Parts: sequence; structure tokens; C-alpha cells
Amino acid sequence: MARGEVNTAKKGRPTQADRNTGRNSNSKQDKPARESGKSARSGQADPTRWTFFSNHAHVLICLYQDSEMVLRNIASRVGITERAVQSIIQDLEDAGYLERERVGRCNHYHVIHNKHLRHPIEEHCTVDMLFDVILDNA
Repeated sequence: MARGEVNTAKKGRPTQADRNTGRNSNSKQDKPARESGKSARSGQADPTRWTFFSNHAHVLICLYQDSEMVLRNIASRVGITERAVQSIIQDLEDAGYLERERVGRCNHYHVIHNKHLRHPIEEHCTVDMLFDVILDNA
């Protein structure tokens, strides 16, 4: 594509630059190994591609372990942005899984332990039961 041109091609249709090079920008061969779910080195499944628990669960676990953890540290640990952590914390507060307490310039979070999980498959379990399974509380 020439400098200053705007790519107006629809998804799945090659751009003029693609036509000139004989490539389709949406072809599978152009995608990195990680997008295909395979590790670039070994061809095996990438263990960081997906997890069994959502980011909401990861944030809740972080706050359970350290109620004073700052958003930046949670974001780093979970692997998401600070803005995403803010949104998740708001979701968890709105749903009654967290209570926020302002202490000076900091927030302290209190996890509601007896709250039942949301999905019908696991609604018989409480947050505490989840933590008992996930975390080593011995």
C-alpha cells in the first residue's frame, strides 16, 4: 500500500497492496503461531492462550490474598490493563462479591466469602469454597 493510502478493504477481501504481492492479509498463513493456539517453538498448545478461570476470578483471588493490593499490581499479575481491573472491580462490587473501603488515599477491599458463584453449573458453591480449592490454605 502506498504511503498515505487508507485501507478500505472489507474483512476477508485483500487490499490493493495484497493483490500486488499476491497475499491475502486475512489468510491463516500470515497469523503468528500464538493466534493458532500453538507454541511457535514446539508446535504444542500454548498454556497461556486460555485459562479455566476468568479475569474476574483472577482479580477476586488477588484481592482475597492481599486486600490492599494496588490496581497496577493486580493488572500485572493477571495480565490485563489497569482499566480492565477497574472495570472488573466495579462489576464485582455491583454483584456483591466485594466491598471497597477508602483508607486515606488507598482502597482496601473485602471479599464477601459466603456469596454464591453466578453460573448455574457452580451456583451451589460459595466464593470460600472456590478459594479452598484454588489456594493452599493449609
